[in-house]
Amino acid sequence: MTPNSRSAAIAHARRRPTAVAALACLLSGLQGAALAQSAADATLDTVVVTGSTRERKLTEVPYAITAVGAEALRNSGPMVNLSESLARVPGLVVANRNNYAQDLQISSRGFGARAGFGVRGLRLYADGIPASMPDGQGQVAHFDLAGAERVEVLRGPFSALYGNSSGGVIALFSKPVRERQFEVGADVGSFGLRQGRVSIAAPLDDGFDVSASLSSLSIDGFRPQSGADRQLANARLGWKGDHDRVTVTVSDQNQTADDPLGLTRAQFTANPDQTTPESAQYGTRKVIRQTQAGASWAHQFTDAGPLARTQLTGYTGSRGVMQFLAIPPTTQANVRHGGGLVDFDRQYHGADARALWHWDAVDLTTGVNVEKQTDDRRGYNNYTGTAAAPTALGVQGTLRRNELNRADTREAYAQADWALATDWQASLGVRSGRVRMRVQDYYLGNGDDSGALTYRYTNPVAGLRWRASSALTLHAAASRGHESPTLGELAYRPDGTSGFNTDLQAQTSRQFELGAKWRESGLALDATVFRIDTDQEIGVATNAGGRSSFRNVGRTERYGAELGAGWRVVPGLRAQLALTLLHAQYADAFVTCTGVPCTLTAATNTTTVPAGNRIAGTQPASAYAELAWSAPWSADAEAAVEWRAQGRTAVNDTNTDHAGGYGLFNLRYSHRWIVDEAGTLQLLARLDNVAGRRVAGSVIVNDANGRYFEPGAPRSALVSLRYLRRF
Repeated sequence: MTPNSRSAAIAHARRRPTAVAALACLLSGLQGAALAQSAADATLDTVVVTGSTRERKLTEVPYAITAVGAEALRNSGPMVNLSESLARVPGLVVANRNNYAQDLQISSRGFGARAGFGVRGLRLYADGIPASMPDGQGQVAHFDLAGAERVEVLRGPFSALYGNSSGGVIALFSKPVRERQFEVGADVGSFGLRQGRVSIAAPLDDGFDVSASLSSLSIDGFRPQSGADRQLANARLGWKGDHDRVTVTVSDQNQTADDPLGLTRAQFTANPDQTTPESAQYGTRKVIRQTQAGASWAHQFTDAGPLARTQLTGYTGSRGVMQFLAIPPTTQANVRHGGGLVDFDRQYHGADARALWHWDAVDLTTGVNVEKQTDDRRGYNNYTGTAAAPTALGVQGTLRRNELNRADTREAYAQADWALATDWQASLGVRSGRVRMRVQDYYLGNGDDSGALTYRYTNPVAGLRWRASSALTLHAAASRGHESPTLGELAYRPDGTSGFNTDLQAQTSRQFELGAKWRESGLALDATVFRIDTDQEIGVATNAGGRSSFRNVGRTERYGAELGAGWRVVPGLRAQLALTLLHAQYADAFVTCTGVPCTLTAATNTTTVPAGNRIAGTQPASAYAELAWSAPWSADAEAAVEWRAQGRTAVNDTNTDHAGGYGLFNLRYSHRWIVDEAGTLQLLARLDNVAGRRVAGSVIVNDANGRYFEPGAPRSALVSLRYLRRF
């Protein structure tokens, strides 16, 4: 991507409206929180409310949940991607594409594995503001990890309490303002990584507090055409009275990124550091602009009988994206094609109102929630001139698509935690709602793709917890889940004709979980076994020429086991382990396309995916292990070795190729110096992939061009410095 083309793309994106009204920082309640202690004790006595009605110790909730604290986030890398730190969460796979033009590939117990871009099948939150849209698609690139106090990951049945497309929940919570402080930081790493940060936080008079941060990232990347720039700004204003708490947040993200695309098997084997020629030929790239704001008002009652607290929250935001794809002009000559340049502007907002009721043995939360997104979506040719004789590639050409896409949800929910006896607790909940998808097509030269669909769902969930002893807690949970298709998955019909994909149904699931939690003598163990049966699984029907269509492929089954462990072996020496075993397969056979043209109803370019094939994008096993040592002469210095491993990944439904499994070793060293009574200096040094192994960091599932493989980074180094001063 040339400097001129990048500047033009930025200028075009910034012409989009950026005004955003204030409203929402959806706090705790069902979206939860964790009150972390010191890093050494966080795994032993963490307090959470995610999936619960109020704060409870992790051992007191009947479901699998993990909280990753600020210290772990800081020690894991430059705090740019969740893939740095969430490998330590069992049941979760966060694959780094090493491609800033595409979001991370995140799956929880196999949910979300089909996503070719963005995040599907999981609910995402940043300080209570959804990073998942009503149609189920989400992004996490705007998460401010440097300002986070913790990231919570909820897996299993209780995720259903978050509504549609909730195969798991990832929620980030920013640090509360406790003292006046100023922090400045710098990161320098391999492949041209440069990042600077500055933040400030201060309690004010009359119950007010304020915090703000600004960061700027640039990276060249280890492959040609893989550089990126990102600016991220966040501000928070809080007020606390005798019975009220008000919080207002605002964030803004601007990012430009080149897209090196995936590699074919032959390309990956020959040289994983290369970029496919089409990337440079078409100047593949993406420009993102996102601004959002939120507000929350919580009121505590003292004389309203069982009514203990109410909370009203809301949010609003806008997101603009321009993405230049590597689609040949001859392919775009098809009258039905939407062009090689994607350009959309999204406006989204929502509100949540809830009440917490308390009786002697029962806590009850009731509430209603509304969300809406509107996408002004356009497509253009990525060339000028004619398809037979283009005069320029990788530029904005003729309009080929013009639609207004809408999605909205209306939901009501209730959840009760009931203390049956001293050592027994039951949790019951239900969330019922509907999501409506609508498309109004204003470009009719290639047929009318207008249409509308409504999906309705009721997700019940039940859990039971038994405190078997002071150290051991057992739990069981079950739920019904629902995942509707996204607007993108409804855009095209598998038979190639015009019109909304009205045949595509939502997938439903039944989830079951049994777990045990042990806490004693510096040892924390969390073990879970689970089973998930899904009906009408959504899968790829056709994928060619920049157009993907989807269909329901029948039943799937997922089952497996998870183990999380933290152990303070001796003073100064601690170990951590996360292990996941996952069996994820199609239970029914179905027909899929292997080439073009293909309509699924003809024998040309089709094949049958047999029952028993592994679900594309999933792995049979993944693991993380860490051994960290603090020197006896300095508790502020720590050295650690990390090991990350993953089984091989099926790249397509036919299972004809796989990304190989791997194990990678990383080294890190951190040190904190007390400069004076008000200032501290922190150092982090990391060496990742010490052996320099070349592996596929992630895969693009069912890619029509066979460019499945996104290379993982070779050996890389990072040095980070942070100076914190209290005033």
